[in-house]
Amino acid sequence: MKHRLIIVEGLPCSGKSNTSKYIADYLKESDENICFVDEGTKNHPADYEFHGYLSKKELNSFSEEEQDIILKESTYENIGYIVPLSKMEGSILEKLLKYKIYDSLPWDTEKNVMLNKWKQFVRDSDKNMTYIFNCCLLQNPMCETMIRFDFSYKVSKSYVKSICEIIEEMNPVIFYLKCTDINKRILQVSRGRDKKWLDDVIEYHTKGAYGTRHELENFNGYIACLEERQKREILILHELKLESFILTDPFNDWDESLNFIRATCDILKS
Repeated sequence: MKHRLIIVEGLPCSGKSNTSKYIADYLKESDENICFVDEGTKNHPADYEFHGYLSKKELNSFSEEEQDIILKESTYENIGYIVPLSKMEGSILEKLLKYKIYDSLPWDTEKNVMLNKWKQFVRDSDKNMTYIFNCCLLQNPMCETMIRFDFSYKVSKSYVKSICEIIEEMNPVIFYLKCTDINKRILQVSRGRDKKWLDDVIEYHTKGAYGTRHELENFNGYIACLEERQKREILILHELKLESFILTDPFNDWDESLNFIRATCDILKS
């Protein structure tokens, strides 16, 4: 395929997991060189979902015994160490959480670390492989730049543009799952999930810099964050002229949506 990277984006509960897995399975029927990477994958080739980042100076603040444990599992990059937090436990993990790449690092540090990860992915990718990602081009950058830091749309777009410039040689394609009634959709899906999931996402969105500045609270505040995020994400797709396909409320008729996806994938394969 001339497109070596396909990414499925959209808000929580929009159907990203099912859609990205379906695309991967469908493409595998005619091409064995397909690599599906789900959200939350520990060894994600382009993301650091649960990793920390320590400079040499910060590493030296740990005891020698702790440093040995950290270094055993870490990789050195530029001027610091990437630490897989999933391999840490106890007091060391507690101390490392303040160096978590998402949620904790200052933006200038996080931005450079993440852009380097995207560069590494493109550099190390199998040139004969087509990668299918469940999000991470829009969702993760928007959660950080908008929700966590309350940066402007311009800053978010600039960051996503930087990523797009890195992956341009892979000729990426985006499937975006748009939701017209976010409130209704979140309520529908959350009924089948643990209550803690909803409590956690509400707290994350309303307690971040964006939610705080807009004095957003509770479930309605969470929905307000998602509505603005979706608006910005779709605008980014249009303004950056990414090759993208927007499916509106695909969950209302999955059969029809999957027919569209199959037809689109057939075109992409040609």
